[in-house]
Amino acid sequence: MPFYQILSARRLNALGVIGAIVSICFAYFYLQQHLGLDACPLCLIDRGIVISIGTVFLLAFLHNPKPLGQRIYAAIALLFSALGIAVCWRHLWLQNLPKDQVPECSPGLEYMLETFPIGETIRTIFNSAGECAEIQWTFMGLSIPAQTMLVFIGFALLSLLQILRKNG
Repeated sequence: MPFYQILSARRLNALGVIGAIVSICFAYFYLQQHLGLDACPLCLIDRGIVISIGTVFLLAFLHNPKPLGQRIYAAIALLFSALGIAVCWRHLWLQNLPKDQVPECSPGLEYMLETFPIGETIRTIFNSAGECAEIQWTFMGLSIPAQTMLVFIGFALLSLLQILRKNG
């Protein structure tokens, strides 16, 4: 089977969907349910971005458009991946601050969503998410946001592969 057929648009999109499902299942069932780790506000934003990326790959898989359409879907997934990388970068920055420079904790996310407009909620999360500075769990020396950044980099590479493919 030729190489370009192995990396068909549908297979790449299916890989993106599977990657998103596995990521969310790992976060929810293993980290949250099994280990009992509560997701901080930035982790919840990451989960929403992973779900968005998975949805884009699912739509591309179901729609199965011609090459230009595949590239448009991949570009959207790439934008979400870049957003996810930026959120993880902020999260890692918070985790590496000296203790005396960590911002105050934000009010609970549920409270903020009920009382603040969405823009103010997001601004508050990024400006005062001291609870996100705590490293709750590591694997191979990587904290959860570092692992999540690797997932977003994987989605970005998958998207770039889809964009740069020569054959539809």
